[in-house]
Amino acid sequence: MSLPRRAMEQMGFSICCLLCDAPDIPGSSRCKSCISSHTSARQRLSSGKAVRKAERLARELLAMLADPPSFVDHEDHGKWMQHYSDLIRDHQHDPSSNDRPRVEPYRGTNYRKRSLIGEVANQNRWANDPPNESEITEMKEILRGGDSEDPMTWDDLISEIEGLLED
Repeated sequence: MSLPRRAMEQMGFSICCLLCDAPDIPGSSRCKSCISSHTSARQRLSSGKAVRKAERLARELLAMLADPPSFVDHEDHGKWMQHYSDLIRDHQHDPSSNDRPRVEPYRGTNYRKRSLIGEVANQNRWANDPPNESEITEMKEILRGGDSEDPMTWDDLISEIEGLLED
């Protein structure tokens, strides 16, 4: 296992160094080659608009590698993101400091990123059980401005438009 190089950490790829089988020699040709190829790949993948599905997936994987703790619940890659998170956390741990991390905890470790939209959406009182019939009727009346009539169907609307066109 190699220790993460600064360039790889800055790109969010410290996990690549931690999983590398090369000897831990800073400035080695393998490190330079790896850093160079990761830099150019990251630039190619993150510049411009992601049009193809492969480009979108590649960007998603880049985001996962850059912040594995935020993706431990991912359906397909969650177990790997958990493994990567553990490796990064273990690397930052100094056993002589009574279980305190050697540096600030890896960003996102042991918590999910907060989402304001998600928090507001989760305050919905019907999130776990849907509204009953009386609540549905009440909401329909409120949304229709007190009108109890059902809205027009597409067929009714088309026939009304045809009638206007005939006039």
